[in-house]
Amino acid sequence: MSKRNLAALFTILSFCFAAAGQRPRAITADPTQPGTTAPPPAPPSTVTAKYEGGVFGYPHKQTGTLTIDESSGRLTFRDEKRKELFSIPFGSLTGAYGDVHSVQPKAASVISNVPTLLALPAHFVKTKVRYLTLQFDDPDSKVAGTTSFKLENQQILESVLYAVATKAGLTKRGEAYVRKKD
Repeated sequence: MSKRNLAALFTILSFCFAAAGQRPRAITADPTQPGTTAPPPAPPSTVTAKYEGGVFGYPHKQTGTLTIDESSGRLTFRDEKRKELFSIPFGSLTGAYGDVHSVQPKAASVISNVPTLLALPAHFVKTKVRYLTLQFDDPDSKVAGTTSFKLENQQILESVLYAVATKAGLTKRGEAYVRKKD
């Protein structure tokens, strides 16, 4: 086969593949549009959570419970003794999203720094940590900020996020919920 014939064959084949790339794509539902995905199940009345900081006047990490208080229109965090530490009114929420991080547990970190045969495998030990992150702007106290809570698993994170966003009147934008400006 001559170079001229080979070049012609290559040109014809390239046109065939280019034509195949010009086919129209099938229309699929946009998952960011309302009504295209089923809402997660309702969260339990109280959810165990670890407060990670962000609320003015409460700088320390603390384990407790989150309660979606529909009657008062707020999200309440209580310590392990069921004493209310703070609450965030639904009307002051401006954004909410769930986030997942892969982190190395402390025990694996310690083992990975000790010169033994277990040090190398310990570098690969990771766990997933799930956070509910809330942005708020309270018009009464003029305090704004971002706070986060570490939750147990993905299902609880999704259900609490959806419930809080729905009660606060937030709109879904991508993976987050935001309050639209009027």
